[in-house]
Amino acid sequence: MRLVLLSLAASLVAATPALANETRVEARGGVVFDSNNSEAIAGIAAGYDYDLGTTAFAGAEVTADKILTDGTKVSFGFNGRLGAKVADAGKLYATGGYNTESCDLCDGTWTAGAGYQHSFGKFYGKAEYRHFFVDNGFSDYDAVAVGLGVKF
Repeated sequence: MRLVLLSLAASLVAATPALANETRVEARGGVVFDSNNSEAIAGIAAGYDYDLGTTAFAGAEVTADKILTDGTKVSFGFNGRLGAKVADAGKLYATGGYNTESCDLCDGTWTAGAGYQHSFGKFYGKAEYRHFFVDNGFSDYDAVAVGLGVKF
């Protein structure tokens, strides 16, 4: 019986990499803008992508981003993403979620966007666009960012 259980456990461990589920962490930067202003942003993110077969994936991501100007604070994001695998190394995806307030007078905001991630072995680069839906008297704003990360 023990031999059967050990064989089963070994086969599960051996099969897990074939699923290609991945944990990732990244540093990123870009610009946030509306019709009147633009400011630089910088941040970090960590996420996990789960394969949905050979052509699709779904993932969850937490972020910490800061608009690089006075009067702002770190905004924490809780996001999901759903996308398609492109060739062997690419991922094209839609993303959305909730971000906490980025300034004392701001409220948290919902986001929606899209991006592309390309793997270079254990590392990856990505470009992403997000729209922030603001409902507290301020105008909506957008962000474009690029990131560099590592997969585990």
